[in-house]
Amino acid sequence: MSGQLTGARVLFITSNTGVERDELLVPLGWLRERGATVVHAAPKLDDIQTFQHDVDNDVVVRPDTTLDNVDADDFDVLVVPGGTVNVDKLRVADGAVELAKKFAAEGKPIAAICHGPWLLVEADLLQGKSLTSYHSLRTDVINADGLWTDRPVVRSPEYGWTLITSRNPGDIADFCDAIGTELLAAF
Repeated sequence: MSGQLTGARVLFITSNTGVERDELLVPLGWLRERGATVVHAAPKLDDIQTFQHDVDNDVVVRPDTTLDNVDADDFDVLVVPGGTVNVDKLRVADGAVELAKKFAAEGKPIAAICHGPWLLVEADLLQGKSLTSYHSLRTDVINADGLWTDRPVVRSPEYGWTLITSRNPGDIADFCDAIGTELLAAF
């Protein structure tokens, strides 16, 4: 599997705190192991405190760049990890919503796990899309005219762009496989 995704360009976006560790680091590492070029952007080029289960401090990571230094034109897929605080902050961060809108407008896939779809609610991108998320977002997704379901991974190709979603850290393997499959189909 090594090198299978060579040439793929993946953008991860997070806030600078509240990121669910495994939802960031596991897919990021999985994609890099397969040869993808992965960039992690945050509002500030400051350390990012990750958490386990939204409450337990875990490792500190450093983003590669800031949100205002990335452009959807330079990437093949956008990945939005979860963490309640992470996505709540990200959906009001300068440029994050516009970046998601640009990926969708350009027909590029967006992958979001756990609370990640909150950003897409804010970006008004869920109308008619099938998706899953952490169960507490169900009402938000439905109110945004999304079609919520409780499955480990959902791929929704409607309206000219593909949305890949998963529910929680227990679904990370399926989430990674779905992103990899989407990228392989593009090459």
